[in-house]
Amino acid sequence: MPPTFLRTSLWTLVLILGGALALYATFATVHYEWNWKDTWVYREQLAWGWVTTMAISLGAMALSIFVGFSLMIGRRAPILPLRLLCTGIVELLRGSPLLVQLLIGYYIVASALHINDPLIVGMILLGCFEGAYLAEIFRGAVESIGASQREAARAVGFNRVQTYRYVIIPQAVRRALPGTTGQLVSLIKDSSLLSVIGIEELVQKVKILNSSSYTALEGYLPLAAAYLIVTLPLSWFAGRLERRFAYET
Repeated sequence: MPPTFLRTSLWTLVLILGGALALYATFATVHYEWNWKDTWVYREQLAWGWVTTMAISLGAMALSIFVGFSLMIGRRAPILPLRLLCTGIVELLRGSPLLVQLLIGYYIVASALHINDPLIVGMILLGCFEGAYLAEIFRGAVESIGASQREAARAVGFNRVQTYRYVIIPQAVRRALPGTTGQLVSLIKDSSLLSVIGIEELVQKVKILNSSSYTALEGYLPLAAAYLIVTLPLSWFAGRLERRFAYET
């Protein structure tokens, strides 16, 4: 395991423990009564909610990358109607709240198409929403590649597809990785909104726990830890990819 990852993980662990101790000390001064017993009773429900959140997030991640890449290609296409269509889709998805898209997409569009599975609908809607943002990240990365790179590719006889495959995309991937990682982390957190269409993911399970056991921190602290378990390895993996694609240009 790389030393950089070990150092980062150690510092992250120290910060988490320090924050937990500070939080405990703060609430100890106001005589907060901890009640972990009820949280333990709901452990299976919380675990199932975490699995549901991760399954939806992973599916939405794959879809968002595909949607983002497709929209990016469409926005750079030489065909004007296709370019205008993709631009309109990106602006529509980015310009309206995810909550509104979930409500309209599930209760109107999916209902009209007789799609009654909220997991599938939620995954598609979340993937399309995040894909619109990824499309702009990908487009910015591609357009940041200098014109000299394209001219050099044409000079050696590359066509348009070969230029993108061997010259543009490898360089653009590294430049798009930080923004893409941040957007995928945001996707995981945005999955908490899927409860509005009846999906009992992790946040909804925590709300049920808090309302039934009259607790607060006993549910929110495991919730924060559950998200960190996913987002920290994702950030580490993105850092490894950045180092792998690092080269002189």
